[in-house]
Amino acid sequence: MACLSSGDPRITRRHFVQSLAAGLGAAAVAPRILAEDNPAAPRPNILWIVSEDNNPYLGCYGNTLVRTPTLDGLARQGVLYENCFSQAPVCAPSRFTLITGMYATSCGPAEHMRAQGKMPAGVRGFTAYLREAGYYCTNNAKTDYNGPINIKDAWDECSNKAHWRNRPAGKPFFAVFNHRVTHESSMFSKVAKAPGGTDPAQVVLPAYHPDTPEFRQDRAHYYDQMALLDGQVAKLLKALEDDGLAEDTIVFYYGDNGGVLGRSKRFCFDSGLHVPLMIRFPKKFQSLATGAPGSRIEAPVSFVDFSATVLSLAGVPIPKYMEGRAFAGPASAGPQEYAFSFRNRMDERYDFVRTVRDKRYRYIRNYMPHVIYGQHVSYMFQQRSVQVWAEMYKAGKLVGPQKFFWEEKPEEELYDLAADPDEVKNLAAGPQHQDILRRMRAANEQHILRLRDNGFIPEGSPLEGYDTAHDPKAYPLEKILEVANTATQRDAGNLPKLTAWMEDENECIRYWAALGCVMLRDKSAPAADALVKRLADSSGQVRVAAAEALCWAGREARGLPVLQECLLKNENTWVCLQAANALQNIGQMARPALPALEQALASQKNCVLRAVEYTVAELKGEPAKSKKRKA
Repeated sequence: MACLSSGDPRITRRHFVQSLAAGLGAAAVAPRILAEDNPAAPRPNILWIVSEDNNPYLGCYGNTLVRTPTLDGLARQGVLYENCFSQAPVCAPSRFTLITGMYATSCGPAEHMRAQGKMPAGVRGFTAYLREAGYYCTNNAKTDYNGPINIKDAWDECSNKAHWRNRPAGKPFFAVFNHRVTHESSMFSKVAKAPGGTDPAQVVLPAYHPDTPEFRQDRAHYYDQMALLDGQVAKLLKALEDDGLAEDTIVFYYGDNGGVLGRSKRFCFDSGLHVPLMIRFPKKFQSLATGAPGSRIEAPVSFVDFSATVLSLAGVPIPKYMEGRAFAGPASAGPQEYAFSFRNRMDERYDFVRTVRDKRYRYIRNYMPHVIYGQHVSYMFQQRSVQVWAEMYKAGKLVGPQKFFWEEKPEEELYDLAADPDEVKNLAAGPQHQDILRRMRAANEQHILRLRDNGFIPEGSPLEGYDTAHDPKAYPLEKILEVANTATQRDAGNLPKLTAWMEDENECIRYWAALGCVMLRDKSAPAADALVKRLADSSGQVRVAAAEALCWAGREARGLPVLQECLLKNENTWVCLQAANALQNIGQMARPALPALEQALASQKNCVLRAVEYTVAELKGEPAKSKKRKA
């Protein structure tokens, strides 16, 4: 059945309230549904202007060097959101959330970069509901949804020629234009300073970056890319004006994730997650806005709220399965306290981070503190300043916060963004911040349990996916979370618990118990016999974790053969990749596995190949190659 909208002549105010209640639950329906009881009220067009890989490098957000007059003007004409965050610090998992209105972490393996999330039955791209309500929906042109979204169901047009101008006469539209000029790849080629461009000497570097010509040039070049973006946005807004549609169209502008300089994209700091968002509401639709023109909103919002917000603005009922809340329009749920984000696998490298942000503080929970922040991701290492940064660390030339990126992580991090916008002063251990730490830690764990977060399932396990993860027998998340929390304490006193958990019938519990031994390094030696038993585990992921732990415990003769076998012979690609990561993590202990790694260079593809290439170069003492990679 097609969804009825507030502008459909068949619907009354009462019916509209009832339909919203059916989609949201009666308690979730806002008291203000429509500004007036006019059944023929016009519906807004909605335009999304999206830029890739950028923090709020805009004049309206306080940057004094960047040249963005069009976007600054859009902010003056609309509502600027001070604290908008992507769900992940990279595009594909975040775009899963944008198109579904669900957290990627609830639909594993969508939380990983470039995966296919397993969604509950009935989930559609949210634009399908707009189409059923009479909207013409176009996407120009990026999808990258990390899940099995039916493109024909979601879009009337999805191509680099898609445009509102192609719609049938009289139809309202929802149109997306994706701008790639600011994408990370724009930093991979050395570009001479353009006439009138940003002076590298004038840029201000964050405290975590060393002051080098490469970092200054890369930042200056990126500001110039933002200026190019501003020009592209100006042309698009002029087209809207020329078509006589500016006064009928609500315009969103936002970035698809943070970035793009080192320690931004892929990382769960504000530098990787904080994105610009501004929304311009024409005069006739001001009643739908969250504030007057020129106002600024401090309450956090995130991508999980976007689809519900667009449906609210269009007067379309919001499906119950959506996990976000509308922050504008008649179904607005009002301000929220927190925004939740995450990181899991990024291309060929595994990590696991959950983070909570309120108006002032960011809490970060590292569930794999034993892996460094700056793992070698081949795509990221095409940026020259990142290469220089790594070289300086290896040469012992870094001090203070410039070093942290190349070292192991603490279990918890807490940052005061008002006092420390670069997020280099971890307050988690400070006695004066314990109340804030406990509050945000609790918010994180409640969110994990509420969503049935799939991140605790090793990638490639049959347990992944919304439906399976909602079966408490198959996925006893409360107990798994207890094991993971114990593992990340890195306390040898927990070895008896970890050893006992390695006998559990649940794969995830055995996996986290073995991973806890990996985190203990040589202190896990007393658990060696229990780890040896797990080398025959029915789960390849558990075998890899146990084998790596044995290497750290001084039992390489038992661990290395299993890692080599999992790399070369396992039919599960993700087990192969986990083995490749383990061989990288153990460093020179992997030298006897060099022939197997070289064999993998000839037989493996994609992310496994990229992981192995770097390990082989490291073991041979050769410079790491930064080949051109596709995004």
